[in-house]
Amino acid sequence: MPARGGSYPAGSWLERQGGLRNLVRQELVARQLAEQLDGRTGLRVLDVGCGQATQAIRLARAGHLVTGLDPDPVMLGAAQAALAAEPSEVREQVRLLSGDGHQCGRWFGPRSFDVVLCHGVLMYLPDPDPMLASLARMLAPGGLLSLLVRNADALAMRPGLTGDWRAALDAFDHSRYTNHLGLPARADRLEDLATTLSEVSVPLRHWYGVRVFTDSTPESAAPVDGRQLAQLLDAEERAGQQDPYRQVAALLHVFGAK
Repeated sequence: MPARGGSYPAGSWLERQGGLRNLVRQELVARQLAEQLDGRTGLRVLDVGCGQATQAIRLARAGHLVTGLDPDPVMLGAAQAALAAEPSEVREQVRLLSGDGHQCGRWFGPRSFDVVLCHGVLMYLPDPDPMLASLARMLAPGGLLSLLVRNADALAMRPGLTGDWRAALDAFDHSRYTNHLGLPARADRLEDLATTLSEVSVPLRHWYGVRVFTDSTPESAAPVDGRQLAQLLDAEERAGQQDPYRQVAALLHVFGAK
């Protein structure tokens, strides 16, 4: 979820959350988190830019204590509505706060969390390093940092597959782009992220690709049903785990460990 200023069209983002592309993103990220957390429960989780709280709620259902942080009141309202629909035992596991990752020290002391999520946020920051340093301070020893970023090494894939040749050519030489909402954004390279994570003492532990096959699907495309959807998700999961497929995924899901 992007780190937004006051003018971010949160409603426009929310309108796109029922489609196939987002379903693939959320399901793949959840599976990858489950693999890295290895069935543990009772972990203290901070979700920075929690959006409509999809991952926060899933982690709470798995028994974790989750704090969701988002600067946008519209997004927080959506998160609160989603949380209100959950059973009381899940609601009690989640608290939602207004703010962004740069302000973590305002509420939390160092080493306050076992897991920190920062998904779809770094792409809206001109320089991600201060945010990463702030999040690294929140991690307890042995803690895990989960980042979801746009893959700069695959920026030409989406425009190329949709026939936007000018944008594809431009993407080979730049890490900045305009997203589906018409907002300026930037992408990260795995090598650069690994360097930064080492510098903040949260070295790279593992990484996955997200949306290898479905990134060029139109925003309005509805999820497919039944067996076809299950096969699609399994294919995306396999591709996101192995080279060369994960290298050309639209998104990188990167894990650093304290």
